[in-house]
Parts: sequence; structure tokens; C-alpha cells
Amino acid sequence: MNDKQTERQGWLARLEQRLFEASIPQVVQGIRNEASVDFRELVRDLNAPMAPAFEREVSRTLNRGAERDLIPAVTLMPVMMERFGLGREDFSANDAGLFAELETVCNHCPVVGRCWKAMRAGDTRETCRGFCPNAQAFEGKSLEAAG
Repeated sequence: MNDKQTERQGWLARLEQRLFEASIPQVVQGIRNEASVDFRELVRDLNAPMAPAFEREVSRTLNRGAERDLIPAVTLMPVMMERFGLGREDFSANDAGLFAELETVCNHCPVVGRCWKAMRAGDTRETCRGFCPNAQAFEGKSLEAAG
């Protein structure tokens, strides 16, 4: 293969990648609208393999309104609580109001897409502290549960 052919193949590969990435928003919305049950299952499975560009677009979609696709307090909050060393059993009957408040905050999270990606990636407690609106409450409850 000569230099011209190699250059052309490289250019075509880059063009193909750009076209693929440019089509991802339409692909995600198409799946979300036409196969909504499958999309919800995919989003709720934090271990489902995804191409990075597809994962980024799902995250953006979740940030724009996840209520029909994901209930953050059901899918994300238990995993986030694990990051802080907590489980549901660490909340007593006396904590029912606190737990309900934490669920409400989680379900109205302004960065649900970021949280979703972080939970998929196994991000650490330290990373999660930087964006989770419940982090301070989880920290306090974790100290209480440990002591």
C-alpha cells in the first residue's frame, strides 16, 4: 500500500468515526422512543456494556429528564450508599423521614447523568462527594453507623 492509500484509509476511518459519533444522539433517542422498555432496562443495568459515545449520550439524556427512564433512588442511591459504607439496614425506623428525604433529593438530582456514569464506573466515595447532593448526609450517617 502506498502513502496515498494509507492516508486515504486514515481519513476515511476518521470520517466514519465522526459520523458514528454524530449519529449517537439520534440513535439514543430512537431507542428511547421506539424501544422504551429495552432502553429503561439498559439504563437500569449499571453493568451493561456500552460504547463510550453511547454512554455519554445516555448520561446527557438522563440529565435532561430521567423520570421516565430511571428512578434514581431505586437504581443509583443504593449503589451510592455502598460507596459511603451504608446499606438500607443502617437506617432504623426512626430514620424513615431522613431516608425519604434522601430519596426525594436523589430523585430530583440535577446531575443524575453524572451519578449514573460514576456508579457504572465504580467511582470512589471521594469522587462522589464532589457532586452528590446527599453526600454530606451519607457521610454523617456513615459515621453514626460506625460509632
